[in-house]
Amino acid sequence: MKLSIPQLLGYLWAAPNTLLGIAIGLLLGGRFQRVDGVLEVHGRHVARVLARMIVPAAALTMGHVVFGRDLEALARTRNHERVHVHQYAIWGPFFLPTYLGVSLWLYARGRDGYRDNPFEIQAYAIDDPGCPQSPRPQARSDDGLD
Repeated sequence: MKLSIPQLLGYLWAAPNTLLGIAIGLLLGGRFQRVDGVLEVHGRHVARVLARMIVPAAALTMGHVVFGRDLEALARTRNHERVHVHQYAIWGPFFLPTYLGVSLWLYARGRDGYRDNPFEIQAYAIDDPGCPQSPRPQARSDDGLD
């Protein structure tokens, strides 16, 4: 796999988050697979952690690592999570604090820190290509995308 300079820089810039994702995947005993340059991790303990998060998730991205409850969840959420992979490549080590900071700011203003988060709006827009600013999705069950 030959990488362009921008791709290589994206991998390097996101590397601290990717390494954290790999470490978490190993600690959870996850099963790893590589799909289109992204490590996908699933397994029993990964599924349990995702289900018990403050906002339960089917999948979650950390750098170039995507955690999924199972292989089906990884396949179903792949496009959405790849948007987050790209966001990590752009924001690098600033992605997590920025994402969390925006969520807290939204919650403090009485808004939904997940659904109204611009990072999520961009990722949900890929699920509805006819709408560049995806509408607020319907109330989510414990099977949300991330």
